[in-house]
Amino acid sequence: MEIEGTRTDRLGVLLDQFDQAREMARVRLAGLGDEEYLWELAPGCWSIRRRGEAVTPRAYGPGEWVLDKGAPDIPANEYAEVARQAASGMSVVKIADDWSVSVERVEQVLAHTGTPEPDATPITTIAWRLAHLHSCFAGQWEWTFGERRRDPRLLVDFTPSADLALERFWETIDRWREDVAHVTDEQLDTVGFSQYPYGSDPDDPYIGVVAGDNLEFIHHMAEIALLRDLWRAHSGIAGQAPLPE
Repeated sequence: MEIEGTRTDRLGVLLDQFDQAREMARVRLAGLGDEEYLWELAPGCWSIRRRGEAVTPRAYGPGEWVLDKGAPDIPANEYAEVARQAASGMSVVKIADDWSVSVERVEQVLAHTGTPEPDATPITTIAWRLAHLHSCFAGQWEWTFGERRRDPRLLVDFTPSADLALERFWETIDRWREDVAHVTDEQLDTVGFSQYPYGSDPDDPYIGVVAGDNLEFIHHMAEIALLRDLWRAHSGIAGQAPLPE
């Protein structure tokens, strides 16, 4: 169904939302240079680094440059998701495997009451946010429309070049968007239509996976936009006062 050019079907609403977010992101990422792309706002930032120089225990990537990744855990903002998984009948063992944590950690999360304390999450560079998104969407495509065999962590050759990173990123995003647009209603309702191995995709109907992909894209692009604003202030660009040291 369409109303004055606007789709109101399930997939149409999600695709329109994604298209608007993609359009805004392209504008916000215009003019991104290498220095800004790799800028570390504070000590302890996560970024992309040469292999052997990573500061995290599970950094990954197939080439010379790898993406920082910390020890596995369940962040506070996902406690409710773990509760939903348990309520849906997923075993504690399966939940632990899904999050790559111990059974004891899952039991601790499920036993928690009240509002959890916010996580002390690391600050990241624009390079990290963009590479993380690229890796996620490359993996989503491979394990939904591709051969479903390649490790998502080895699909993206990370690069210190902002221009090259963006070129590769938009190619991946556009390919994903093109194939999602041809998914049928039956496929949207199919549990396990996506077999992406790092998460709950194999246990979810595909409509929920697409909604989650939108959320991932939107919230990371919002973070990148903020980092660009902070860079402008830090550099004193366009008449803005530099941030204090």
